[in-house]
Amino acid sequence: MATKPPAGDPVQDAPQVAPPKHAAAGLPAIGHTLKIAQQQMGLARTARTLLKVNQKDGFDCPGCAWPEGDKRHTAEFCENGAKAVAEEATLRRVTPEFFAAHPLADLAARSGYWLGQQGRITQPMYLEEGGDRYEAVSWERAFAIIAEELTALGSPDEALFYTSGRTSNEAAFLFQLFAREFGTNNLPDCSNMCHESSGSALNETIGIGKGSVSLEDLHQADLIIVAGQNPGTNHPRMLSALEKAKSAGAKIISVNPLPEAGMERFKNPQTPLGMLKGTPLNDLFLQIRIGGDQALFRLLNKLVIEAGGATDELFIREHTHGYEEFAAAAKEAEWADTLTATGLTRPDIERALAMILASKRTIVCWAMGLTQHKHAVATIREVVNLLLLRGNIGRPGAGVCPVRGHSNVQGDRTMGIFERPAPGFLDALDKEFGITSPREHGFDVVRSIQALRDGEAKVLFAMGGNFVGATPDTEVTEAAIRRASLTVHVSTKLNRSHAVTGRRALILPTLGRTDKDVQASGKQFVTVEDSMGMVHSSRGNLAPASPHLLSEPAIVARMARAVLGTASKTPWEEFERDYAAIRDRISRVVPGFEDFNTKVARPGGFQLPHAPRDERRFPTKTGKANFTAAPVEYPEVPEGRLLLQTLRSHDQYNTTIYGLDDRYRGITGGRRVVMVNPEDAAELGLADGSYTDLVSEWKDGVERRAPGFRVVHYPTARGCAAAYYPETNVLVPLDSTADTSNTPASKSVVVRFEPA
Repeated sequence: MATKPPAGDPVQDAPQVAPPKHAAAGLPAIGHTLKIAQQQMGLARTARTLLKVNQKDGFDCPGCAWPEGDKRHTAEFCENGAKAVAEEATLRRVTPEFFAAHPLADLAARSGYWLGQQGRITQPMYLEEGGDRYEAVSWERAFAIIAEELTALGSPDEALFYTSGRTSNEAAFLFQLFAREFGTNNLPDCSNMCHESSGSALNETIGIGKGSVSLEDLHQADLIIVAGQNPGTNHPRMLSALEKAKSAGAKIISVNPLPEAGMERFKNPQTPLGMLKGTPLNDLFLQIRIGGDQALFRLLNKLVIEAGGATDELFIREHTHGYEEFAAAAKEAEWADTLTATGLTRPDIERALAMILASKRTIVCWAMGLTQHKHAVATIREVVNLLLLRGNIGRPGAGVCPVRGHSNVQGDRTMGIFERPAPGFLDALDKEFGITSPREHGFDVVRSIQALRDGEAKVLFAMGGNFVGATPDTEVTEAAIRRASLTVHVSTKLNRSHAVTGRRALILPTLGRTDKDVQASGKQFVTVEDSMGMVHSSRGNLAPASPHLLSEPAIVARMARAVLGTASKTPWEEFERDYAAIRDRISRVVPGFEDFNTKVARPGGFQLPHAPRDERRFPTKTGKANFTAAPVEYPEVPEGRLLLQTLRSHDQYNTTIYGLDDRYRGITGGRRVVMVNPEDAAELGLADGSYTDLVSEWKDGVERRAPGFRVVHYPTARGCAAAYYPETNVLVPLDSTADTSNTPASKSVVVRFEPA
C-alpha cells in the first residue's frame, strides 16, 4: 500500500556519515527501488508501471536520456529511473484543498524534498495579484489570463518561454512555433545550463552539436574515457554499457575530482553473478583537480603528436582543417604547468597516453564536470582535438559522447527550442506555416534572468522544470522572478518555482509520461530523442492523476488560440486533436524527420542522420572537422580558499530530491554537507563534523553565503570541495559563465569557510 506524504519537513541538521562505498547497484539498489516504488505507488501499480518503462510498447523513462538497445531487458530501468517513475505515477495528490491549507509563505518555507513528496497536482491553480495562496481556476480563465498579459506587452520580446528537457518532441515543436508566431526567439531551455558548452564546441569543430556514437559503438570501443561524469548516480544504465564494453576487451579511464562507486565496481542487478561479485570498470582513475581537464587533454595531444606515427595522417589531410596552428599550440604544453593545473602525477598521465596509443577505437564521454566552467567550450574542443588526431570520428567504436541528463533535452533542441535558431530552420518553418519568424536572437537562461531583473522581460512561461531551483545566484534569480507580472508553470508536481512567483502566477497541471493521453481522435503517443539520436514513441499506460489535466500539446494549442486568436492560420485545434498532424508538419520542417509517422511506427523507432558519423562529412564553415587552439586555462585559487563543485546526491535527479541520502558517498539523513579533502581540512582548521558557512568569492565583490554546512572529510582532489545543488546555487554568480556558451560556471566556485 502506498504511504502518505510527510506532514512536516524532516530535520536535516545532523546528517550521518559513513565511509564511501566502492561498488554501485546490486541488491541495495533493488531494495531501495522497491521501497520507494511501494511508498509512492503500492505493489500492484509498481509492477504494472515499471514493466512498461523503456519498453518498445511502453513509455520513455522521465529521467535521463541514456538509450536502449534493440533487445530490451524485462526490467529496462535503473534505481533512479524507478524513483522518477514512482514520483510521477504516485497515488498522492495535491488538490485545491491542499493549497487552501498552505499559503504561499508556507510553501516558500518548505524544502524541495517536502514539496516534491506531496504528489500530483490535480487542477489549474491561480495566485491573483496581492493574494496569499493559490486558488482553483478553470482552464478557460487560465488561458484568458495568459492572453491578457501577453497581449498587453510592449513587445513580444518581453515574454520568455522556457522549456525543460522532459517536454516531448510534439509539445516542443508546438511551443517554439507559438513563440515565433507570437514574435520572439526568447526560448531559453535547460540545455543552456548543462550541455550548451558541448553544443557550442561540437558545432564549431564537427558541424553538429550532438554526440557521434551509438550504443553499439560503446560496445565496440577499445578505450572509453569518462571525464567529468558520475554514471553510477546520474546515468546508471550507462554502467551496463560499460560492463559490456569491458567484457569485449575495452579499457576505461575515468577523469574526475571525486572517486565514484559506479566507476570502481558495477554490481549488475540483472544477473546473479553481477549482484554477487560485480565488474571493476576503471582501468585508470585520474583524480584531476577541478577545471584541469583542458590542460590534461592539451598535454596528451602534444604527446600523441610527438609519439611518431601515432596520428592518422590520411584522416587529418583529407578531413580536417587547422592542424598546423593547433599542433604549434600543443607543442607549447609543459609538464610542470600541466601537473599544477591537474594535480596529477607524471606516471598517471604517461599511463593514460599509453592506453590512448594502444587504442584503435576511442570514445570520450563527458557531462557537467566539463561543461560548467569558464573555459568549458575550449576544454571540449581539446577533447575533439584528441579524437581527430587519431581519426576517431566517423568510424565504428569511436567518437564524441556528451551524455545528456534529461529525457528529451536533445529532442527539444532538434525541434527548434533555441534562442539562436539557424536561418534555414526558420525559413522552413515560415514556408510551412505562412508566418514570419523573428530573426533577432533571443535570450538564453542567464540573459532571461538578467532581463527579468532589469525590467526587460515581464512574463515567464515555463514548460516543465524547476526554473528557480535550477538556476544560479539564487537571491538574484528569485528577486528577478518576483519582478515579473506573470509566471506560468506547466507541471506535474510542486517545486520551488511555484513558491517564488511574479505578481500573478498560474500552475497548469499536465499529463506525465506514465499517463494515458486520449484526445478527440483517440489514444495518442508522443516521441522523444535520446542522447544518441534515436527517436522513438512513448505511450503512458495509467489513468491520469485527475480528469482536469491537459497534455502539453493541448496546453500549447489552447494557449495559442487564446493569445493569437483568429489571426493565426495555424490549425491548433487539429494539432490538439491528433498528434500525427504535428508529426506531419515536423517531417516537412526538421531535417531527418521525413516520413516521421511511418518511421516512428517501427518498434524501437529510428536513428537521425549524423553526417560526421555516417559519412565523415563535416558541415562546418570550412567543410571539414576543425582543430582548434585556444589558450589553456584553469582556475587559480587564492591561499586559504578551495574550489567548489556543485553536484547531485544519489537520491536526486536534477533538482528533484527523492530522499535525503547519498548512499554511495556514505551520507545519510541530510543534504547540507560539504566534502573536503582531509589534508585541506587540516590546513584550514575544518574538523570533521564541524559546521561552516560557505562564502563564494568572485570579481564583483558581492558576498554570497550558504550557511550551516556540515564538514565531511572526503577523498576529493586536493584543493577541491563538493556540495549538493540546488542548496549551493546561491554561491554561483549569475555573470560567472562559460565563454561562448554562457553556461553557468557551477563546477568552479572559489569559496572560503567561515564558522557557522
